[in-house]
Amino acid sequence: MLATKQDSLIRNLGDGLILRRSTPADAEKLSNFNAMIHGHEGPDERIGQWTRDLLEKPHPTFGPNDFTIVEEPATGRIVSSLNLISQTWLYAGIPFGVGRPELVGTLPEFRNRGLVRIQFEEIHRWSAERGELAQAITGIPFYYRLFGYEMCVDLDGSRSGFEINLPKLVEDTPEPYRLRLATEADIPFLSEGYVHASRRSLLYAARDAALWRLELTGRSQKSLTRLIWNIIERVTDGEAVGFLAHQWFSRNQSVPAIMYELKKGVSWLDVTPGVARWLWDLGQTICESEGKTRLAFTFAQDGSHPAYEILRDSLPLIREPYSWYMRVPDLPAFIKRIAPVLEERLANSLAPGYSGELKLNFYSTGLRLVFVNGKLTNAETWQPDSRNRGDVAFPNQTFLQLLFGHRELNELTKAYTDCLWEDDRARVLTNTLFPRQPSQLLGIE
Repeated sequence: MLATKQDSLIRNLGDGLILRRSTPADAEKLSNFNAMIHGHEGPDERIGQWTRDLLEKPHPTFGPNDFTIVEEPATGRIVSSLNLISQTWLYAGIPFGVGRPELVGTLPEFRNRGLVRIQFEEIHRWSAERGELAQAITGIPFYYRLFGYEMCVDLDGSRSGFEINLPKLVEDTPEPYRLRLATEADIPFLSEGYVHASRRSLLYAARDAALWRLELTGRSQKSLTRLIWNIIERVTDGEAVGFLAHQWFSRNQSVPAIMYELKKGVSWLDVTPGVARWLWDLGQTICESEGKTRLAFTFAQDGSHPAYEILRDSLPLIREPYSWYMRVPDLPAFIKRIAPVLEERLANSLAPGYSGELKLNFYSTGLRLVFVNGKLTNAETWQPDSRNRGDVAFPNQTFLQLLFGHRELNELTKAYTDCLWEDDRARVLTNTLFPRQPSQLLGIE
């Protein structure tokens, strides 16, 4: 049952402020608030529309009561807000629940009062009640580390080429592939191709038919989160061979391919040059409509995407990725969830059938893993001290960089002098259990 404004109160914060849950009646006021707070040069209509959609349109994993609002009842002003978008991700094929906080903002005159911390405590409680083992957020540098998050999954990297780099068709040769808008009838094809592509990625967000319908038809035209999904077809017989998603607006004077994938058995070498030419033409159309000059064609994929190998010399402009923030409040529970992955890694390693323990020291607390004949039999917290420092030490939340494949152990020890391993056994086991592995992660918004 949806909460009304009367029964949405969470608690009185004092100083003339209350914390409550959102209701559908907040749509206009909250969309205006977020458009203003998150706009760089005045209100951003795209962000306002995203907010309005979350409150007014059906969403498979989000309800209109899933914003927190700090309100000043005397004036009716919203002074701070954020939300929680629930979803399911997979870790090397193992599903787990994720809560995604987003649209975090506070009026300037109310900042530095702890209002965001109060709201994070609340939505972390919601997330735990939903059985979610992790939280993930995108946002400004450093800030979310204050709430137990660590930057540890690549986000928004890209590679671009210019007109001189554009693959050329042989003269008088027609394009062998074309793109058309995807429809709901294409959902089985999109789903199959998405799952196939996700095998290259350590983490990916699960999308069922309801979420695919959200992607194709469930967002307003001017929502920041709307992507345009296209099916790639072979011209000669109309067979669908892949798909491509892009934003409806330009970014850095091009229109990046946010997702570009081919079905199993189709040659990347054959299809990718034509996709680059299509992106170049698309950029011209959209940039012109915005009064801009198109400069490039862009693939915004993870660093191991096949397009980067196929067009290695044609994509000279490299934009290094930013990062998702991740939070794992109960590491033993998460480790137990992904135990089959860890056991498979051990089975294919230099230490198959390992029996023993591995103690990870986080300085203020620690994690003890126990294996018997290559099977994880226990994962539990333990308390390191001066006499028992464990096998590998990780300052702050840096272990999450290892857990989510963002860094290798050797990279962490170079960056943090207090990231240490005790001996070769500890080093080999840690590298085996937590190897570097990229993720191409398109979360649910």
